Amino acid sequence: MSYTKEEIYSSETTEQLAVHVKEILRLLGEDPEREGLLKTPERVAKALQFTTKGYNEDGIEIIRQAIFDEKYRQMVLVKDIELYSTCEHHMMPFIGKCHVAYIPDGKITGLSKIARVVETYARRLQVQERLTVQIRDCIQEALHPLGVAVVIEANHTCMQVRGVQKANAVTTTSAFSGVFLSSSRTRNEFLNLIR
Repeated sequence: MSYTKEEIYSSETTEQLAVHVKEILRLLGEDPEREGLLKTPERVAKALQFTTKGYNEDGIEIIRQAIFDEKYRQMVLVKDIELYSTCEHHMMPFIGKCHVAYIPDGKITGLSKIARVVETYARRLQVQERLTVQIRDCIQEALHPLGVAVVIEANHTCMQVRGVQKANAVTTTSAFSGVFLSSSRTRNEFLNLIR
């Protein structure tokens, strides 16, 4: 499901957010009336609405739009899915890639739907650990496959540009279900394929 600009950027919400952004600028010691900042409150408001548009989407419904009967029972892997999310602790971006695999049990989904599910849950205020589990659980619930595997590798700007300032730190999280938990052979095949 794709959203129009009007659905993402509610003018009432944009206006309300912009009022608060203007006040934040003032509290930071800036003059929100200077030329370079005149439209900043509205821009920030729209950016926040875009980066949290996942609240208006349902991952399970996205998959259900394209479920097909298929007897294929081997691993389906979509890897290197670009991921852009926002850390809920500092409201700063974390950026990386997500690898998703599942083993069908009579049902498959369109490959783009896997990427859409990642996007849906990433476009919310998040922690990487929860995001990983939400993607796994969504695919498990929608398709009832024999198992799901999700690995996310991301750089967190809240660690890179503030705090400990470790620019090269990468955080990796994983979540497995079904045969990916019970069979080390299946799990290792997945891990080798994403290396």
